[in-house]
Amino acid sequence: MKSEVLPARLRRRWTRWLLVVLLTVLSVPFVFPTWWMATSSLKPMSEILRRVPTIWPQDPSLDAYGKVFTLQPFAQQYWNSLYIAALVTIGTMLVAAMAGYAFARIRFPGANALFVLVLVGLLVPSEVTIVPLFRIVNTLGLINTHWPLIVIPVLGAPAVLAVFIMRQFFLALPTELEEAGRIDGLGRWGIFWRIALPLARSALGAVAIFTFLKSWNLYLEPIVYLSSKESFTLPQALTQYVDAYGGPMWNVQLAATTLTVLPVLAVFLVAQKQFVQGLAHSGLKG
Repeated sequence: MKSEVLPARLRRRWTRWLLVVLLTVLSVPFVFPTWWMATSSLKPMSEILRRVPTIWPQDPSLDAYGKVFTLQPFAQQYWNSLYIAALVTIGTMLVAAMAGYAFARIRFPGANALFVLVLVGLLVPSEVTIVPLFRIVNTLGLINTHWPLIVIPVLGAPAVLAVFIMRQFFLALPTELEEAGRIDGLGRWGIFWRIALPLARSALGAVAIFTFLKSWNLYLEPIVYLSSKESFTLPQALTQYVDAYGGPMWNVQLAATTLTVLPVLAVFLVAQKQFVQGLAHSGLKG
């Protein structure tokens, strides 16, 4: 009996180790670019452009990180992206939660047709609407301000995916919860705020990651609406590190990019559990 159990344990152990090795090998194409970015930010330009690349810098230096802040107002640009992404994320979560709950739980004439019309926003590229939006923003005198980068994503087409995720989540909630809330004297807003919204933390986590990442990486709209370096966001700032001849300063750009990645990693690490659960409950799992 023992002789049969031991080989089974060994097989499971070897299978587990083989799986770990296989996953490690498969992760290399995904991890290596990040490794190359971080290590190359510590190299001089001559080592980055060497014909035979080096995996680890021969003479690590933080000079590139110092130039990141001296060549342009990178700290201000970092703050611009951070607070814009935070406001857009919070605003989108609130609007998407209310809209998703309304589409899922409130019955009104034309609800399905209106929801289909909202979903059409996913099919419209942002490049199509950028010119009319620019004219509206220009008429309102909001050019070179951050208001278009905050209001348009929260109330426009970029929030459609968030509304869809929240609607799918609220559709899966048992109706008995609402009935119990009504028995306790709660109205529609009380049921949403005290029952539905606290239970939607997983879906809100997914929405938060999607929204923060999209706002953090936004590039086209800041180029159109912003003109001064002090108001730039990080995607614009990364393109400004060039030498006197217009060539890219690779080590400085990679150093700035490394600093840019940190908040995204932090948000994902904090909300990754809610992110996976939110996708599972919203019907987006593969």
